[in-house]
Amino acid sequence: MHTGKLVFSQLMEFFPWRRFDTCVRRYGGDHKVKTFPCSEHLRVMAFAQLTYRESLRDIETCLRAVQSKWYHMGLRGGVSRNNLANANQQRDWRIYADFTQVLIDEARSLYAKEDLGIDLEATVYALDASTIDLCLSMFPWARFRQTKGAVKMHTLLNLHGNIPEFILISDGKLHDVNVLDYLVPTPGAYYIMDRGYLDFGRLYDLHQAKAYFVTRAKNNFAFQRRYSHEVDKASGVQCDQTVILETFYSFQGYPEPLRRIRYYDQSLGKRLVFLTNDFNLPATTIAALYKRRWQIELFFKWIKQHLRIKSFYGTSQNAVKAQIWIAVSVYLLVAIAKKRLGIELPLYTILQILSVSIFEKTPLVELFSQSDYSFPQPPSPNQLLLFE
Repeated sequence: MHTGKLVFSQLMEFFPWRRFDTCVRRYGGDHKVKTFPCSEHLRVMAFAQLTYRESLRDIETCLRAVQSKWYHMGLRGGVSRNNLANANQQRDWRIYADFTQVLIDEARSLYAKEDLGIDLEATVYALDASTIDLCLSMFPWARFRQTKGAVKMHTLLNLHGNIPEFILISDGKLHDVNVLDYLVPTPGAYYIMDRGYLDFGRLYDLHQAKAYFVTRAKNNFAFQRRYSHEVDKASGVQCDQTVILETFYSFQGYPEPLRRIRYYDQSLGKRLVFLTNDFNLPATTIAALYKRRWQIELFFKWIKQHLRIKSFYGTSQNAVKAQIWIAVSVYLLVAIAKKRLGIELPLYTILQILSVSIFEKTPLVELFSQSDYSFPQPPSPNQLLLFE
C-alpha cells in the first residue's frame, strides 16, 4: 500500500502559510478563537471550492465521512456547520483579500515571461467588471435594482498568464468607469478597456502616469482630424488618424491629441474604432491588443463555471466577500502549482482531476502526468498459472 501525503495536503503546501499568519495577525482574525482558527477556515473553504460543495451542510457531511483524514488535512477538529457559519460571519474578509495579493505577487513573477502572442515586451492589462446576481430578500444589503440584488467584481487581468492583479468587490450600483479612480497605473503598461470606461478625464490621468490605453470610441464621438497616416487596407486597417476632441468638456478632460484607428474585423464582420494614446505601435498591433481583451471575459466565465462564486455559503456582506476572495485564492493556487510542477494540462482539467482525487495519496507530479503510471506488483508464489 502506497503511503504519503494526501493530494489536498500536497496542494496546501503551495500556500505561503507564514504570510497568511501575518495577514491573520494584522486584523486579529484568531483573537479569542480556540477551536477553529483562520488557517483551518481557509483549508475547509478551499476544500469546498475544489470539490464543488453546495452548502455548509454539504461541507460538514463530506468531511465527517472522512474524519480519520482530518489530521492529515491540517484540521484539528471543530469542523461543523455552525463553526463555518460563524467563521464566514466574523472572520474579516480583508484577511483573505490581503493573502490573495500575496498569491498574486507570486503568480505574477511565475508568469511574467508567458507568451502573449504579440511582439510586445510591455505588461498588458485587461480591465472589466462582472455582475454576480443575488437574491434581494436574502442579501438586502446588496440592493441593485428595485427587486434585484447584485455585487460587482471589478478585475484588472494581467494577460501574461491571465493573473488577476487587482480586484474590487463593490455593490451593483457602482459604475464600471469609477474603478479607474482606484487603480495605480504602471508606467509603460497597456490598459485594454471597452467603451464603458470611456471617460476622457480619467484616461488623461493614465496618460500623465506614462501608461498607455486602448479603448473603443462611442458612436457619437466628436473629433477634429489633424493628420492621417498611410495604411494598408488589405490588413483591415481602414484609417489611422491623429485627432483632437471637439466637445468642450471632453477637450477639457483630455486636451492632447489622440490616435483614432478604424479597423474592419473580418471574423466578426464589424467595423471597430479604437482610441489610444500610443502613436508608435502599428495599427494592426493595436487591433490585436484589443482582441486580447476577450481573455478577461473568458476569465469571468471560467471562474463562475468552475468555482463557487454564484451561490454563497453565507448571506452577510463579509461572508460573500470572503468566499469570493478565497475562490480567487484557489484559482491562483492551482495556477501556481501548475507552473511550479510544469504541468501542461489546462486549469479546467487540473481542477477536475483534483476534485475526484483530493483524498488520494498519489504524488502530484504523477497525478497529472499524461502517461498511465502504476506501481509494480511483486510476484506472488501462490499465484497459479492459467496456461503452462
